[in-house]
Amino acid sequence: MKLTIAITGASGVIYGKRLLEELHNKNIETHLVISNAAKKIIKHELETSEKSLEKLANHVYEIDDWSSPIVSGSFKTDGLVVVPCSMKTLAGIANGFAENVILRAADVTLKEKRKLIIVPRETPLNVIHLRNMLDLAEQGAIIVPSMPAYYHKPKNINDVVDFIVGRILDVLGIEHNLYKRWQEIQKKN
Repeated sequence: MKLTIAITGASGVIYGKRLLEELHNKNIETHLVISNAAKKIIKHELETSEKSLEKLANHVYEIDDWSSPIVSGSFKTDGLVVVPCSMKTLAGIANGFAENVILRAADVTLKEKRKLIIVPRETPLNVIHLRNMLDLAEQGAIIVPSMPAYYHKPKNINDVVDFIVGRILDVLGIEHNLYKRWQEIQKKN
């Protein structure tokens, strides 16, 4: 499996980091792009630099590296995960505004009918956000909001993050044990 991961300038970069850790541990090839805004948020929220996340990826590209393979439809991947996805990036993808490598990679993913997973991180949502999500869903994107469940009784922030990352892995068809599924909990009761 070969995946592109894009981390954009929304709060919740921990989701992108945790996804990269899981994919790295499973030896899944990753192609990473981190937006300039995300680099600042990584420093603030994770108290580290983007370099620590880049070490988890097989290939890393700059936001303006138009020679990167992920901007071409002839470069085959199994999909793109935008995690977290800012509303600016969401709007750019929904409207075909491919002004940078992340937006172009998403455009390519849609046109080639590959899996595009969007993990929006914003609240509350306005009508424009919702329309953009609907437009993307109608184009074939899968929207995985960073809205954790609590039936698995998370004990800490890592459990909450693992739930969302686990749902992303579920959409990708990648086995994991990041959280207890509803059926497992029901069997115990």
